[in-house]
Amino acid sequence: MSDTPQSIPRTLWLGMGLVMGLLGLAYILSLAEMERQHKHAALPVLGKIADFALTNQDSQLTTLADLTNHVWVADIIFTRCAGPCPRMTGQMKSLQDLLPATSRAQLVTLTTDPEFDTPTILKRYSDHFGANNKRWTFLTGTKSEIANLGSGSLKLGSTPIKLEDQKSVADLFIHTTIFVLVDKHAQLRGVFETGGDDVNWTNVQTHIIAAIAQLEREP
Repeated sequence: MSDTPQSIPRTLWLGMGLVMGLLGLAYILSLAEMERQHKHAALPVLGKIADFALTNQDSQLTTLADLTNHVWVADIIFTRCAGPCPRMTGQMKSLQDLLPATSRAQLVTLTTDPEFDTPTILKRYSDHFGANNKRWTFLTGTKSEIANLGSGSLKLGSTPIKLEDQKSVADLFIHTTIFVLVDKHAQLRGVFETGGDDVNWTNVQTHIIAAIAQLEREP
């Protein structure tokens, strides 16, 4: 009698391969389902936006009522900024360009330098970045009005830099570099960091666009 073990039948190998393939497919499908559920998970309510009345780049009054029933993204910059503001405004422009024509979402940029950033200055700045005035609003007002909306409701903080600490004539403020997302009922629903070494803007942009679409589907 031969000491060589009998070979495993080919059909058994095929069956084992089929089982392993099905298990692998099931695992992949389960991961896809988990990712789908994560993407469509309800965004938390992080706060409520208080009423405001500010002036836009066309010297028109803009209030919270003008944004009711719109999903909107907001940030805070100042036009004399030589730091993150041009990058942030360029990123907001990329969101504007990616939003589908059927979307009613709005973009809102506050200035943290209202004494300099008059409607005329903001209009020039918005035109420079190719802002669509029907979609993207730049807002100015008094310092207290900006603070009430910015840091008070939208969590867009800004702090003046002391004169002795300024490194240049444009080094005026330290401010957040986040974009915040507001739903159709004036509720803060998302916060997205736009800068930093560990931030991949392409991924952040994709998440913002998806979150906007999700909130627009909500009643």
